[in-house]
Formats: sequence, C-alpha cells, structure tokens
Amino acid sequence: MKRFLRLLLPTALTATALLALPSLVCAQSSPDKSVRIMVGASPGGGTDILARVLADKFGPVLKQAVVVENRPGASNTIAAELTARAQPDGSTLLLATNTGQAIAPHLLKLKYDSLKDLQPIGLVAVMPNVLVVSANAPYRNVKDLLAAMAAKPGGFKYASSGIGSTQHIGGEAFGLVTGTKSIHIPYKGSSQAHIDIISGEVDMMFDSTSSAMGQIKAGKFRALAVTSPRRAAELPDVPTLAEQGITGADVSTWYGLFATGGTPRPMADRLNAELLAALKMPDVQARIKGLGGEITPMTIEQFSEMNRSEYEHYGRLVKEAAIKAE
Repeated sequence: MKRFLRLLLPTALTATALLALPSLVCAQSSPDKSVRIMVGASPGGGTDILARVLADKFGPVLKQAVVVENRPGASNTIAAELTARAQPDGSTLLLATNTGQAIAPHLLKLKYDSLKDLQPIGLVAVMPNVLVVSANAPYRNVKDLLAAMAAKPGGFKYASSGIGSTQHIGGEAFGLVTGTKSIHIPYKGSSQAHIDIISGEVDMMFDSTSSAMGQIKAGKFRALAVTSPRRAAELPDVPTLAEQGITGADVSTWYGLFATGGTPRPMADRLNAELLAALKMPDVQARIKGLGGEITPMTIEQFSEMNRSEYEHYGRLVKEAAIKAE
C-alpha cells in the first residue's frame, strides 16, 4: 500500500465534472447492449462481491443492464484475456486484482499484454490478506501454528485462489521468512478453497479479507494474523504478523477496474467518474469497510502508474523468490 499512497488524488478534474460527459454506452454499439464486468474468480469470492456492488451502481446511471460474468482459472487471466480481446467500446469491463495484473504475467505465457491491452480505469479497494485456519483447528496464534509445522515438517497444506495469486505469494513469503515448508493447493477461486479449510482437508490460507471475512464472522474460520503492516479495521483483535515477530511477509490484495485497451478516452473518463461517484456512496463504503478494505480514489493516470509499479514490484519478487507456475 505504501508503494502507491503517493498517487492519491491531487486532481482538479472532479467526478462531478466528468459526469457531464456524454453517455458512456456506447456510440459504436447498440443502445440496449448490456455491459459485462468480467471476473476471474468463482462466485462468492471477494472479486465477485465487489463486481456485483459496482454492477448494481453502474446499471441505473448507464441506463443499461450491467451483468457480472465469472470466468475463473489461470490466475484470473481467462477473464482478463476475454476483456483484452473484446471490442473497445466500453461494453466489456474487468474487475481485476494484482493476481492477474501484476503477478500472473511473470509466471504464465499470456496471449495478451496486461499493460498494453487493458485500459486502467480506477482503483476500487485495497484489502489486507489474513492468515486463517478452520475454527476447529487447535491453533490460537501463529506461534501455535509454527510449533505444529515444526513437529510435522512439510506436512502442512495451504490453499490459494490459484497459482500466482496473492494467497500463493503470501504462503510462499511466509515459508521463506519462517523457514517452514508447506504444500501449495491451488483452487479456482477462494470460495472453493474455503470448503476444504473449514473441513480441515487443507490447514491454512492467506486469503484476502474480502473473501474470508464472511467465514470469519460466521465463526467458521479463525483468523491468526493479518499479513499487512497494520491491523484491519474490521478485525481489530487480530494482530499483524509483525506483532507476532514475523516480518517480510506483508501481502495485500488490490482490486481495480479495467476496460479493453483502445477504449476511447471519453468513455474511460466517464467510467472513472462513475467509479469515483460509486465509491463515495455510504452503502458502498460500508460494504467495502465490512470486507476489511480501504478505499483509495484515483484518476486514470494515478491508477495506470500504480498498475505499472505493482507489475514491476511483483516481477522482482517472483524472480527473487524463484516462484514458478506449478
């Protein structure tokens, strides 16, 4: 998060001014053509939840049906490729995370360029990741977990929403800084992984709060630590890893809105304006806060710079940690 706080909105170009632009959808397309928000994860996860929040807000102002289309798999890149290959008319959007935008390009051979073929629109939210275990597990804190892992070297499994996801990166970083080894079990989205965490089939997960919060509040997950520099506002009693003596494994998940590369700038500006307007709505703010997230409004230029910076940051991390697609 610190890497891009300097990018926060200093602009004189306000959402109100941008809303005066002509209607978004779509000069080139049929007026009754629906808008798709592509999601690279299964229904029920954090990306899906936020996409549906935006769809509910975008529909009335765009005066069109806005639907969420889930295309899970390949570290969120299936949905990203479909967006990259769509007509640049504003009718296909992507709610992406740093998994697909900043990590996967360094691990997978993609048929599109994540920096050139997707047009950044704006940052939606940043969520800390949280180390969770089943509520039935005996571990009460990270010290308990590490003791159990030491007693059973290589016998623990951790889940992720896919290879190259922030959950995967978080698990690898945790192993590096603690000197432990565990088996990575990738899933097609967090919601599928939750089933095996709750049953105890998989021992732990470094999930985003947006995905894990529901299970934590329902008493099905026990949160042992947040993997961010400070505690999550919605989990004030859960200490950070650093508070428990573990540093160097900080990982957060960000969610951003993208359009197809080549989308005309007036359309991109209108989408950014509608996003900024939605993020000011009290119910949207409450929903994101309830998921443990922080809202950081950005212009297109600011989000584009952040997107590139994160791409470079995770490229270095993947190389230094020798992380490879399995």
